[in-house]
Amino acid sequence: MFEKTGDSTSKVSMGTLFRNQVIRTILLSAVFLQIGIWVRNYAILLYVMERTNENPVAVSLISVAEFAPIFLFSFIGGTFADRWRPKRTMVWCDLLSSVSIFVVLLTLVFGSWKAIFFATLVSSVLSQFSQPSGMKLFKLHVSERLIQLGMSMYQTIFAVFMILGPIIGTFIYQHYDINVAIGIVGIAFLMSATVLLLLPSDQDVEKRAERTTIWQEMKAGFRYVLDNRTLTLLGGCFTAAGLALGLTQPLAVFLITERLGLPKEQLKWLMAANGIAMILGGGLTMGLAKKAAPQKLLVFGMTICTCGFLVMGLSTHFWLTLTAEFFCGLVMPCIHIGINTMILQNTEAAFVGRVNGILNPLFTGAMVLTMSITGWLKEAFSIVAMFGVATVLFIGGIIFILPLLKQSSTQEMSEIT
Repeated sequence: MFEKTGDSTSKVSMGTLFRNQVIRTILLSAVFLQIGIWVRNYAILLYVMERTNENPVAVSLISVAEFAPIFLFSFIGGTFADRWRPKRTMVWCDLLSSVSIFVVLLTLVFGSWKAIFFATLVSSVLSQFSQPSGMKLFKLHVSERLIQLGMSMYQTIFAVFMILGPIIGTFIYQHYDINVAIGIVGIAFLMSATVLLLLPSDQDVEKRAERTTIWQEMKAGFRYVLDNRTLTLLGGCFTAAGLALGLTQPLAVFLITERLGLPKEQLKWLMAANGIAMILGGGLTMGLAKKAAPQKLLVFGMTICTCGFLVMGLSTHFWLTLTAEFFCGLVMPCIHIGINTMILQNTEAAFVGRVNGILNPLFTGAMVLTMSITGWLKEAFSIVAMFGVATVLFIGGIIFILPLLKQSSTQEMSEIT
């Protein structure tokens, strides 16, 4: 009887979810954005590799253009998202992204191909203002009981495009050319801006006198994190993981071409395996989260990723590399849920935004740092050595959170006693 009631409630909630205009609009906008982002990323990657004869420095600069704005603008974008009207912010960001893409297209036709990096840079900057506005709309227009389900659907779109995105992007570039691919990206961003016009009109935000400056609020956030042992240790874990991922992410295509001796287009199967695993892992982690403390989820996920990175660096067999990538994707929800739960459990409501605004750029900044030098390191060291260093960094991240795991075990024992 209890299970039947739960299923019924789930069906009603799903129906209610899609009757909400804001959720429908944001989800449809996300579909267009994901099409644009994945076509942009893969078309530019394959194009730059062909134009530079697979120059690792040029390849790594693509990732820098994509992730550097997250580090530089995430906190600023979140702050202004609370001050600006969310609908207008999202529409203008997607519209400006579309305009910048078409400017790059004109430059490709009549000028230098190197302007292709500008397409990634501008849209990445604008997304740091648009995404927080979307989250604000969820809070303003979605009831409390639907927020979690809505966010789950939103994240599912990202996971699905982890599978479809590389296939779509590679297909369009291989069957057409870079000009057509960039044109499709511009249209996708324009369609997203058009869809967002269906959102309810922005409500006038009550203006309140600001007693502190943005700089003062940022300093208060840093002091809060430094005074909180759990958040400080998480910051260390974030930094180690960011350094490891930044060191290896630009090298994924070289795993295919150098370690496995396969065409670069086969990279799409690694990305597809990771996406499928993330979808499966999300369901499995939902069950584990009811029984395991977030510290245990985080340590488990980090440990599997450590082993996966070591195997990927050493492997010369496609099936073994694919399996390692699959298991890394499978435990990625453990890491995300563990980290987010620990942040919420150990942060006062008044500091949640700033804590996320500090820890996320900390992770991204570390990733961008190693991304920016990966190309030069690749010329001096082997892929095996690079993935070996990443494995050591992941182990360092686990060491940072081991005290939190011991703390969790102590609390559980005291509760039993």
